[in-house]
Amino acid sequence: MAGHFQHAFTFLNPREREGLTVSSRRGMLKTGLAGIAGLSLPQLLKARSENPKAGSNKSVILLWMTGGPSHIDTWDPKPDAPSEIRGPFGTIPTKLAGVRLSEHYPKQAAMMDKLTLIRSMVCKGSSHQPNQVMQTGNLGAAPRTKPNGKMWPAMGSIVSKHYGANDPQMPPYVALNVQDLTHIAWGGYLGKEFDPFTSGKRGVSFKLPKGLTMDRLRGRQNLHQQMDTLRSDIDHSGSMDGLDHFSDKAFDLVAGGKAQAAFDLSKENPKTIERYGDHDWCQQALLARRLVEAGSSFVTVDLSKHTSSGTWDTHGIPGGVYGGITKGLKPLMPVFDQLFTVLVSDLEERGLLDDTLVIAMGEFGRTPEIGTQKSKDGRNHWPVVMSMMMAGGGFNHGQVIGETEKDAGDVKERAIHPSDLAATIYHHFGVPQNTMFNDFTGRPHFAVQEGGKPISELI
Repeated sequence: MAGHFQHAFTFLNPREREGLTVSSRRGMLKTGLAGIAGLSLPQLLKARSENPKAGSNKSVILLWMTGGPSHIDTWDPKPDAPSEIRGPFGTIPTKLAGVRLSEHYPKQAAMMDKLTLIRSMVCKGSSHQPNQVMQTGNLGAAPRTKPNGKMWPAMGSIVSKHYGANDPQMPPYVALNVQDLTHIAWGGYLGKEFDPFTSGKRGVSFKLPKGLTMDRLRGRQNLHQQMDTLRSDIDHSGSMDGLDHFSDKAFDLVAGGKAQAAFDLSKENPKTIERYGDHDWCQQALLARRLVEAGSSFVTVDLSKHTSSGTWDTHGIPGGVYGGITKGLKPLMPVFDQLFTVLVSDLEERGLLDDTLVIAMGEFGRTPEIGTQKSKDGRNHWPVVMSMMMAGGGFNHGQVIGETEKDAGDVKERAIHPSDLAATIYHHFGVPQNTMFNDFTGRPHFAVQEGGKPISELI
């Protein structure tokens, strides 16, 4: 994990949030160098030019609930279980007969006829920091335990390479509100050009610093001249290959083109902004809608507030930063309920929902027993089974897929695996199921692991 952040460019302070600080040589390099802060625009544009297509506007918005939300206290409640399992929350009926959700998800309950709830997602092997198994669909993507675990490409990176953006002026794979670089998955074996374009606490912003005008910015566009010496001294691995004639297009994209407009919420209808709500997560969901509407194809939103393992990591350890179910989880649920349902409704009203697959999930579920780790009502990690919610994409909805045992501790029927999720996403984009990539030794690997198939109930 540390190797992902420590590199020869520490003098550029790549982990400091400075916005688009291109008023200096350091800032220009910081914006243009491949692999720094996830920004490799020349390579993204080059890859997009090699994957032209027409007549397709497919996209995915992944609402990444960083830390692992408790399935038992949200989407898979067990109201008849003993109190030490069912937790402190009540349940409510939904539009689907016999299906109940947590009492703190009333808006999703009212919309269940438009949603698909998967209660049997197997997440064995998944962990967080880095959070990569579920974001890659690959069980080998567990850097804590697997050699080269960080090198398995994100599903967004596969889409970036084999599908591209819906508009060549937009980055195909974007990660918003990135609180820590370990919260998202990367291009890995595909190369830095397929890393996500990141924004947030640990990413880069499109906002120009005070006093820097577009004229002054354009006056610093001689990127190649500034980088000649650095190029000759530091790069022998191909990380600079994209800084060719695509640099001009990359500059235009960052400095004032369609992408910058998409990131500018001041251009949004004030009533729409009010409808989403003023919580930062809600604003990020609106931003995700603006990006797919403008032409990005895969947008991940880091739904977290801190740089540790994630806000949804509700251990409840006394004296720790992680609240339990009541203190830690309860405040998050109304915010998520709001942003998810407004996002789905907004996409539908704009005619975008059939092309946009919305997925909400985290790394894993939580333990069936409450009060773990000497907490009052916390739950520990449970990489056995979890729940996730989906909408849109032109798929069949209004259903629940799978079931857990009576204590929600394991799959009872219809196990769904990360490879099945990956296969479903690639099916959505028309990326062939037999798509392959090579590791550094030249050994080929399937993007969809063996046995993975699109989820038949959705198609």
